[in-house]
Amino acid sequence: QLRAEDDPRMCLLVILGVTAEGKKEVVAVTDGLRESKASWLEILRDLRDRGLQEAPLLAIGDGAMGFWAALDE
Repeated sequence: QLRAEDDPRMCLLVILGVTAEGKKEVVAVTDGLRESKASWLEILRDLRDRGLQEAPLLAIGDGAMGFWAALDE
């Protein structure tokens, strides 16, 4: 059970990256609210603050609308 009992929207937010050689790497994992733009903004800003200098060339998501809204910012 990944979701907290007090809020069924609680989930793990995961960002994977792929190197130029095609190797997959876990870039970020944190808890957040599913479909929450604010939760996705927090994880994306954390990546920036940890040194991500260039925007990704490609983003693929599972339909979480909050992710797509945050990515635009």
